[in-house]
Amino acid sequence: MESLRVLRVARCSARKSKARALNQMRSLVSTAPDDIRSELRRTTGKQLVARCSKFRSTGRTDPTSITKIALRSLARRINDLADEIAELDLLIEPIVNDAAPDLVALTGVGPEIASALLVAAGDNPERLRNEATFAHLCGVAPIDASSGKHQRHRLNRGGDRQANSALWRIVLTRLVYDPRTRDYLERRTKEGLSKKETIRCLKRYVAREVFNQLPRERLA
Repeated sequence: MESLRVLRVARCSARKSKARALNQMRSLVSTAPDDIRSELRRTTGKQLVARCSKFRSTGRTDPTSITKIALRSLARRINDLADEIAELDLLIEPIVNDAAPDLVALTGVGPEIASALLVAAGDNPERLRNEATFAHLCGVAPIDASSGKHQRHRLNRGGDRQANSALWRIVLTRLVYDPRTRDYLERRTKEGLSKKETIRCLKRYVAREVFNQLPRERLA
């Protein structure tokens, strides 16, 4: 799993830099001269990058011209980072498909999500004794917070956050594309659970599925 780990380090760095650059663009737009702000403030992130990357230098140094150059620089940086992420994904995909084809075959699990789960498991082989210890590793094992006659469980904020995020993304994908998951959400909502509480339950079920498809002998 070492190859996946180092590729993910580079990918996570590029993804964070991309998000940071987009936030910087939004900040510049919010304080830009009126003509720029009125043109760009209601755009999506993709539209903002596309428009700003086409700005041209006029050679002037007034606030409007300089702001456009700054926005163009950030937009082009985002495009470069998107290309870098795509290149890294092309390297990650065959490694994941070879290491854990059954994991990738699960609904909602793509190469990037699978790589996060494999790296978390590979870095913590002692947490693969059973599906309960793996759930604790991913931060989805429920923690009892009952008091008196009230029986409840609270969010587990421990565990590997990237693995936890991967399970969360699997659940969100299934809520869109998997009828069984949507039916479960509807049933638990009628029973009085909030959507957040139901997603927490779903993450625990997904952790069990993922554990059963991990190549544990290769990770040990």
